[in-house]
Amino acid sequence: MNAVLPRFLKSAYRKEPIISVLITMGVVDALIGGLDDSWALFAFGLGMAGITLGFKLWRIQQSRPLPEEPVVQHYLPSRSSSTTLPTLTTTKKKPPL
Repeated sequence: MNAVLPRFLKSAYRKEPIISVLITMGVVDALIGGLDDSWALFAFGLGMAGITLGFKLWRIQQSRPLPEEPVVQHYLPSRSSSTTLPTLTTTKKKPPL
């Protein structure tokens, strides 16, 4: 668990830093308000986190790409334009005396 949480947080902050910061602020405000019996801060934090999560889900729904056909990229041509090389044969010669 200890290794999974930091890796998840790093990937979330890299992908969408503004949304991640707003969610973190909302959760921290809600925790502080809940532990300190400040219901206004608790409600503000929950509202901020909820609105931010809703906005993130709305953006994910809006940005769904249409399925496209995959583009095949060939690094080499299907047929070579140069002629094939002749096969090498080695002939055994007697060394000079």
